[in-house]
Amino acid sequence: MPTPFPGMDPYLERSGLWHQIQVALAVEIQHFLTPLLRPRYHVSIEERTYLTVLPPTGEPEKVVERYLEVHDVVNREVVTVIEILSPTNKTVRKNRIQYEHKRLEVLSSLTHLIEIDLIRKGKPFSMKIKGKNDYRIIISRSPHRPSADIYLFGVRDKIPDFPIPLRDGEPEPVLPLNKIVHDLYDLGGYDLVIDYQQPPVPALSKEDAQWATQLLNSNN
Repeated sequence: MPTPFPGMDPYLERSGLWHQIQVALAVEIQHFLTPLLRPRYHVSIEERTYLTVLPPTGEPEKVVERYLEVHDVVNREVVTVIEILSPTNKTVRKNRIQYEHKRLEVLSSLTHLIEIDLIRKGKPFSMKIKGKNDYRIIISRSPHRPSADIYLFGVRDKIPDFPIPLRDGEPEPVLPLNKIVHDLYDLGGYDLVIDYQQPPVPALSKEDAQWATQLLNSNN
C-alpha cells in the first residue's frame, strides 16, 4: 500500500527504520541515475562506519551510513557527492563532528555536494537560510560557492525534484525523489510495520499534527 503522506512520511524517521530507508534510497537513486549518466559517469554507493553510543542501551554500537558518489569514468575523479542524512549525523555529537569534517572537505574541493535532509530530528547543518522548515535539500555547485541552491519543504509538501550537477555545461538529470521515496515505501511494505495510531517521533507541530490526523482518518 502507498504511504498516506503526499511527500516525506514522518513515520519513516522511527529509530531502527530509517537505516533501511537510507540503504534503499541509496540503491534506488543509483538505479535511477545509472542509465542516464552512463557511459560518461559511474554512480557508486559508498559507506562510512562510526562506533558510537546510542540510547537506550548505552553500549557502543557500529553505525554504517551510505552515500553516493558520481565518478568520471575516464579519470575516476569524484564529480558529485550525494549525502542522505541520518539521525546520528545530526544528534550524536561525535558523529556530527565527523560528518561536518567530511562535509567541509567536499565544500573545499571542486566536487559538487548534494545534501538530502529528510530528518526532522536534530539541528540542521550550517547554511544561511531564513525561516524554519521540516526538510531541505541543498545543492552546492563548486563554481558557485559559497552560494547554493536550497529546497525547503514541510511534511505537507511533496518532495521537490532537483537536478544533479555534473561537469560544467553538461545537461543535469533531474531526480524525482518524491516518486523514489513513495515507490520504495510501497515495495518495502512499510505500511505493515508502521502504527499510524501513534504519533510520529519526533512529534509534529500542533497544526501539522491536526492535519496529519485528518489525512490518516481520510485514508482509513
